[in-house]
Amino acid sequence: MIFISKHIIPKGFAGLTLYPFIFLKREDLKGNPVLINHEKIHLKQQLELLIVFFYLFYFLEWFIRLLIYRKSSLAYNNISFEREAYQNENNLEYITTRKKWAFLSYL
Repeated sequence: MIFISKHIIPKGFAGLTLYPFIFLKREDLKGNPVLINHEKIHLKQQLELLIVFFYLFYFLEWFIRLLIYRKSSLAYNNISFEREAYQNENNLEYITTRKKWAFLSYL
C-alpha cells in the first residue's frame, strides 16, 4: 500500500518503507517503477527478518558503518539492505527471482 507523506520522509530521500506501507514524498513518484521496486525489495527484506529484526539489524549496521566511515551518507549507502536494493532496483523482475536472505551477500 502506497501513501504520500512528505512529513515522514527524511530530507534527501524520496521514499521510505515501513512494513506493510511504502511512503513517498510526492504523488508523482507513484509512477516511478525503479523507486517502487527499490521499496518493494525492502518489503521482502523486512518480511524475512520478521519486521522488528530488520529494523534492529538496519540501525545496528548503520551505526557500525558510521563508526567506520565517519559520514552518515556513506554509512547509509553501505548498509547491506540498501546495497541490495540499489543494485537491483532497475531489474523489475528481481522480486520474483530474489533468493531468500539475499541481503547477506551484500554485507
